[in-house]
Amino acid sequence: MNFYRINDKYVFSKFHFDGFEEILEDSINKADYLYYLTKMDPKISRRGFVLTSLSQLYSEGENLSLLVEEDIDFEIPNWIVSLFHNKKIKVININYENWRDELLPLPSKWRINVMALGDVGSTLTMGLRLLGNNIDIGIYDRSKERLQRWEYELNQIRIPFKETQLPKVRIINEEDLFNCDMFVFCASKGIPPVGTSNVDVRMVQFESNSQIISEYAKLAREKNFKGIFSVVSDPVDPLCKVAFLESNKDQNGNFDFNGLGANQIIGYGLGVMNARACYYSELDPKLDSYLYDGQVFGPHGQGLIVVNSMLNYDEELSNSLTEKTLNANLEVRKLGFKPYVAPSLSSGALSILATINGEYFYGSSLMGEAFIGAKMRLTNMGIEIPRYKMQEKLFNKLCETYNQLRSIK
Repeated sequence: MNFYRINDKYVFSKFHFDGFEEILEDSINKADYLYYLTKMDPKISRRGFVLTSLSQLYSEGENLSLLVEEDIDFEIPNWIVSLFHNKKIKVININYENWRDELLPLPSKWRINVMALGDVGSTLTMGLRLLGNNIDIGIYDRSKERLQRWEYELNQIRIPFKETQLPKVRIINEEDLFNCDMFVFCASKGIPPVGTSNVDVRMVQFESNSQIISEYAKLAREKNFKGIFSVVSDPVDPLCKVAFLESNKDQNGNFDFNGLGANQIIGYGLGVMNARACYYSELDPKLDSYLYDGQVFGPHGQGLIVVNSMLNYDEELSNSLTEKTLNANLEVRKLGFKPYVAPSLSSGALSILATINGEYFYGSSLMGEAFIGAKMRLTNMGIEIPRYKMQEKLFNKLCETYNQLRSIK
């Protein structure tokens, strides 16, 4: 290993770099945090993340194995292993042009800008206003009337005798959309009307929403955006990939990976699937194990996997709960309503607030060739995705979902 100091950060790598301040191992082995510089294919790898397996020190790319616990023995100094176990090592992929952005700290107060104030965006922002703390909220919509309406409405929500406690909501213009720490994409077009049947409502929106998100991903690149690009619009997981790829192309359409790091993009669609699984598990005693140690994986839509119990996985019970969860939105549509309230709050506001507070949430992140949802959290060292000892049946299901997401163009 080679050891360096970059500004006030202690860095190590299997590669030798000219131009960095070289230091001895004795000068670094008492560091509180470490940064590991590596080279991986940026098209299938994140720019920065918490080290969760020692094998990642030697990896050239990422895949679905990010979810699997590994028992691998490497000859690595004990002091590095100790920092690894305490989640204090960040891996940085220097094949991204802007890799130095991974050395920047998280904000102490988050500025969150929400784009598009339709049913989802307005409800999500309402949740941020009511539940947020130590945040600043900016709102933008192409409709001036809608924008003004929600500035009035949201700022007139007050707690009696604590009138200034809630975060203020302010109008921003398109030019300032990326002057923030988190950009929340809620724009949507082509939503099938209530009563439409026999279609995947989420995937119907893919083509039109891809065009919109491409525009803003390119704008994020142009603005050299360093925050979190949050995707709430459907279909969440494929749109994350579109934003990632489009932001990393130059003016001629060639990849240069000077745009958004894959880890800067988080999809927020899985939170409501967890909430729906909880709802149905409360209605059936056979499914109530989900409330205690169940989890959801995969996309917000077809390919979703609801695990009844991570400790005692039962395929039949899990399949039953998955089916109920997948069709929950259709039950609301049958009543004549668009199912946007629970997604806006469970996947949106509550999950976003958990993110900025460093708590676990359900989000979609790049795992090789696809963005796929899982439990995760954002730490000072990057996104941490827990690993599991999985039954082969369960991992095979995840592989099917992964391949399905990979195939979406």
